[in-house]
Amino acid sequence: MGSLSSRVLRHPGRARAQQEPGSGAGGSARRPETERDAAGHGFCYCAGKRKRNSGAFCHCHSDSETDENEEEGDEQQRLLNTPRRKKLKSTSKYIYQTLFLNGENSDIKICALGEEWSLHKIYLCQSGYFSSMFSGSWKESSMNNIELEIPDQNIDIEALQVAFGSLYRDDVLIKPSQVIAILAAACMLQLDGLIQQCGETMKETINVKTVCGYYTSAGTYGLDSVKKKCLEWLLNNLMTHQNVELFKELSINVMKQLIGSSNLFVMQVEMDVYTALKKWMYLKLVPSWNGSLKQLLTETDVWFSKRRKEWLASVYKQQWLAMLRAEQDSEVGPQEINKEELEGNSMRCGRKLAKDGEYCWRWTGFNFGFDLLVTYTNRYIIFKRNTLNQPCSGSVSLQPRRSIAFRLRLASFDSSGKLICSRTTGYQILTLEKDQEQVVMNLDSRLLIFPLYICCNFLYISPEKKTENNHPENPEN
Repeated sequence: MGSLSSRVLRHPGRARAQQEPGSGAGGSARRPETERDAAGHGFCYCAGKRKRNSGAFCHCHSDSETDENEEEGDEQQRLLNTPRRKKLKSTSKYIYQTLFLNGENSDIKICALGEEWSLHKIYLCQSGYFSSMFSGSWKESSMNNIELEIPDQNIDIEALQVAFGSLYRDDVLIKPSQVIAILAAACMLQLDGLIQQCGETMKETINVKTVCGYYTSAGTYGLDSVKKKCLEWLLNNLMTHQNVELFKELSINVMKQLIGSSNLFVMQVEMDVYTALKKWMYLKLVPSWNGSLKQLLTETDVWFSKRRKEWLASVYKQQWLAMLRAEQDSEVGPQEINKEELEGNSMRCGRKLAKDGEYCWRWTGFNFGFDLLVTYTNRYIIFKRNTLNQPCSGSVSLQPRRSIAFRLRLASFDSSGKLICSRTTGYQILTLEKDQEQVVMNLDSRLLIFPLYICCNFLYISPEKKTENNHPENPEN
């Protein structure tokens, strides 16, 4: 019986039906299903689908082929219009490698510090230094070989390499260890962009090892913002993170600014400022000394005890007269805020809170008749005037009301001494009755980064006004 033949429904353009696995090249093709088979089994072969139908014929929507063609067309159009990212070698890198490092097509040679660079005048003119040289009537404007004199000892070959290279690229990598030398080279060559980048690098990398060098260089090369940042760092860290090497590097002028500033973060009381100053003086007088910070104070005391003089007599006298005035003149304390007076005469007291908890301590104000108890608890800082409730080794004022002017500051620092967060009350007047307490600050969770450093400026009594017959610094009065 001859084989039956029937037409199989196909989507236009679909591949031919696969041959039976065992059929050879000359074998017969797979027998297509007849209409009876299709009716019996209900298969549909439209648009690449093979699913069962309840009837003998295909019931797929006639527009399905058109819809799928449109979808395929939309997908192809989307693919054609979608950009593909491929990283190419940047023009800047090519210029830097080919023109600067390889020196191709160089039209000028610059010699300095025994080194030679094959460069290009068109790039060198970005420097104010070379732009003036080439545009004026200088003899160098027509020379192809120029010997640079380097008057600044801070400039080295590596710094010149970075400075020249910055003319051929968009970004420059500056190491903190090289930033002062690069800044010096940038200032000499008048490269404003590189100077600015050096300044930003310095501000980001201030620490105990760099702060003194940065401060000096910022003053030399006119970076006032860097100088200010360094001074702020020293005010925050001189007392909170004392360091032998830092004491050795601090100049007399800088130390004078620090101890005279109302913004110095003092730990404990003013007497500790004197102790720190004494250690610094010893290291200046005996620069060869080496040892730990703990050993330093002992060595300092021994050294000064052998050279005792009355060099603090006037200071002691002023303090003694102020205490007598507080006791005998019924001094009630400052009544108004005078910022200049506060910054010049307030006492600085500080405390380090290693972890969260409850703390209480005493700041006596050198017995100026005001025994002040400070408490930290449940995120509150509380001042209390003590008269009768707590024992006190010195005298206390029994006046009904006493006033103090104060400013409370809190701060947290990272491992390099950089300020993480801070808060201040600003200058305020606080009047307290006997044994009265007052909340002066409520800390939010953002400030609870321990260790937490607390520093307060206090003015217990107004400074004595000078008259013709009253000069506290004069021993005769």
